[in-house]
Amino acid sequence: MAVKFLENLSNNYLDLLNDKEDFNVIINAGEFPNIKIFQAHSNILRYRSLHFRNELAKTRKDNKNIKTINLNNISAEQFEIIIKYIYGGVILLKDHDEPFIFNLMLVAHELFLEEMTKFIEKHLIEEKTHWLRSQFTRIHQKSFQNNQFQNLQEWCNDYLVKYPNQIFDSSENFKSLQENALVSLIKRDDLQMEEVKIWITIIKWGIAQNPNLSSNGPEKWTNENFLALKNTLQNCLPHIRYFQISGDDIIDNVEPYHKILDKNLWDDIMKRAVNPNRPVSSIIHPPRRFSTTILLVRTTKLLSSIINEAQAAEIATWIDKKRSAYSIATNPYEFKLLLRGTRDGFSNEAFWNICDKQANTIVVVKVRDTDEIIGGYNPKIWDKNMDYFINCKNSFIFSLKNRTIPSSILSRVKKSKYAIYSSPRCGPCFGAYGDLEMINNFNQGDKCRCEYNQESAYEKPIRNINDTFSVSEYEILQVHKRTKST
Repeated sequence: MAVKFLENLSNNYLDLLNDKEDFNVIINAGEFPNIKIFQAHSNILRYRSLHFRNELAKTRKDNKNIKTINLNNISAEQFEIIIKYIYGGVILLKDHDEPFIFNLMLVAHELFLEEMTKFIEKHLIEEKTHWLRSQFTRIHQKSFQNNQFQNLQEWCNDYLVKYPNQIFDSSENFKSLQENALVSLIKRDDLQMEEVKIWITIIKWGIAQNPNLSSNGPEKWTNENFLALKNTLQNCLPHIRYFQISGDDIIDNVEPYHKILDKNLWDDIMKRAVNPNRPVSSIIHPPRRFSTTILLVRTTKLLSSIINEAQAAEIATWIDKKRSAYSIATNPYEFKLLLRGTRDGFSNEAFWNICDKQANTIVVVKVRDTDEIIGGYNPKIWDKNMDYFINCKNSFIFSLKNRTIPSSILSRVKKSKYAIYSSPRCGPCFGAYGDLEMINNFNQGDKCRCEYNQESAYEKPIRNINDTFSVSEYEILQVHKRTKST
């Protein structure tokens, strides 16, 4: 049995830091005249920090075999905390104010001290919420400059979905808003803004990024002008819920810029503007929710129109490899809708616009002219640029029990290196030889197939017929752990 005496170990290493013998590195922290000299040991620095490993590799020794590193952008007070963390694994924040702690987090990130960075980030969110709100603009800007601060990004977005005017009503801050910050916000389905205002907002942001467009209205734009705006907004446009914009607002606010939308999408938007009750046949997101009360009610409701809650509980059981099946009440997951469409709405491009870089997804497909519901689960990230197989040990494909299908079929992966095929030339594909494939091309339209043979990557067939088939409806759902509030 291993026994850990980490406190004594930490104290011993802190004593080593204060030992004036056997050091071989000098670190000058701060700017003149407030420079402080720290003595350190290359072996400890190298193994505790990638930054110092790189610095030591390119720093020459002097005639006493000492290497000197200058950290002019880090104050002596900041570095005192950092060096004690490097040696002893302790972080002392008690006697420091919030601005100092926040800047210390940024410095820790620059030094590639991920554990320290995450600890301070969590400390700020849990203990310094009032200060974060008072400095919201700076916190928001800094947190989205690097994906390392994902918890702060989420905290900022949780705040902004309730108070979007905090950023959108500030002209200067809004124009300088980073694209990843804007996209992460408008893709939320609980953003407290009317959809037409979200559309108007992203148009204004896109124009602000292209100064040549602001002098003239869209009626005087050239095709090149529209193309420039379309390219700027390519990551924003897929997250607009066009079906939540009224017909009048479509004509007044969307139509002047319709050239930045794909033709098929614009045609569908116009048909729905004329006939609001027309069924949605192209890609949609779930409707945005406009109050906290509604949000708490709706997040527990399954947003799928293909599978019911009992079938969702069965899929959840397979995900967790449980012997005892989850019930509707005990299902620990909620399935959030990413993408829905019919045969007429499916395209490879549509799938990748929404699902690229998304993980923990379930594909469910309703086979045309039958009661069959088949699908697959991919816990890994879909990667458009990969164009090859994704090795996965926990994926599976399935056929669900319903009125005419007597029992469900679960088929787990048996050849993990061929579990998932990720390519821009097709939609979601499971297996190397068509265990379950969803493909669209211009010549044949939508083609799905389920074929089973000796080379199949999954344990058993999920259809009785090895053949291609058409889709009447399909969905991509994302699996999330339920929170206590839901």
